[in-house]
Amino acid sequence: MNKYIIFSIFISAALFIGCAEESKKSKNTTTTVEQKDSFPNFQNKAHELVYQMTQKVGDYSKLANKKDVIYTYTYKTPDGKTDVSTEKYIFNDELSYGAYSKHERTLKNLKGLVEQGYDGKEYWLKNEGQIITDTTALKRVAFNRPTNYYWFTMMQKLLDPGLQYEYIKEQKLDTKIYDIVKVTFESKDDTPKDIYQLYINRDTKLVDQFLFTVMDFGRTEPMLMKMEYENIDGILIPTKRRYKSSNWEAEETKDEWILVNWTDIKFDNNLKPTDFKK
Repeated sequence: MNKYIIFSIFISAALFIGCAEESKKSKNTTTTVEQKDSFPNFQNKAHELVYQMTQKVGDYSKLANKKDVIYTYTYKTPDGKTDVSTEKYIFNDELSYGAYSKHERTLKNLKGLVEQGYDGKEYWLKNEGQIITDTTALKRVAFNRPTNYYWFTMMQKLLDPGLQYEYIKEQKLDTKIYDIVKVTFESKDDTPKDIYQLYINRDTKLVDQFLFTVMDFGRTEPMLMKMEYENIDGILIPTKRRYKSSNWEAEETKDEWILVNWTDIKFDNNLKPTDFKK
């Protein structure tokens, strides 16, 4: 089997599980938008740096004021396998929908249009308009929906309750100075949780890149994600993303990049909760 296919299968499944679980955990502890973004007291310098970053990109209250979003999601592995979906989210209750016109990675055994959604209570799946009840496929949807939502809102959700922040160091990369901040998730049962190591550009206050682990699959060595931002209606969105394996010094391996692009982003589309029902 092609090494890129193996790598893609591993990291895709890992991302689905790791990010979905963190998204579910943070959702269970979600407070009001005002409570999320009001921090009269910071844990430490690292916490304050993350807060400043959210003020630069647009915090959760600013994002929530957009009500909803529709965009095109394209994911391409080095071997050319590609997913293309139309993504729709309502920020209140984190409702999520994806219509896959191309799914060479996600549920590739199905032919034609694949739709999947989360209506606030239930994950569901359709293929060419027909409801799919296969439990294995539905588990994939249950990972995929919150994961896609989490990645889109990640910069804002880095202020969710239950997160811990640690300032690591200052580092110069090329000509830019970065404040490196470690973000970890609260563990109630002492099980290892994922680590996010943010590289916050001191001049722009943006996260230009970050390292992340996937502890659910025992992956303690990090992946490196690099991003480019686009201003969409006053919100800075990391619309161009690429990632590969790395180390804790953020050194690039010889692996080729996995590419993720978000295009045609439109906020405030008057979406209704009924649009997310199967």
